[in-house]
Amino acid sequence: MAKKALINRESKREALAIKYAAKREAIFAVINDESATAEERFEARLKFQSIPRNAMPVRQRRRCALTGRPRGTFRKFGLARTKVREIAMRGEIPGVIKSSW
Repeated sequence: MAKKALINRESKREALAIKYAAKREAIFAVINDESATAEERFEARLKFQSIPRNAMPVRQRRRCALTGRPRGTFRKFGLARTKVREIAMRGEIPGVIKSSW
């Protein structure tokens, strides 16, 4: 089980990313607009730097929904590999069976 502080930090980052999403998109529109003047684009870059770092979606980490484990997480299930294995062994994931040959 991951530390509660790390799990809470991730949830805080997720909330910040949602909060600043519209502002970030508006600033990116100005930065990528080729018809804008160089001064406008420079001001947009300065505004972009004023957004908190943790508001960037890139800084988020996928974690297991049950344990909070940061590594070995399956995107399809949102669970760590160990939990996927446990749940699959109990037969709770449809279509997933233990291989045997």
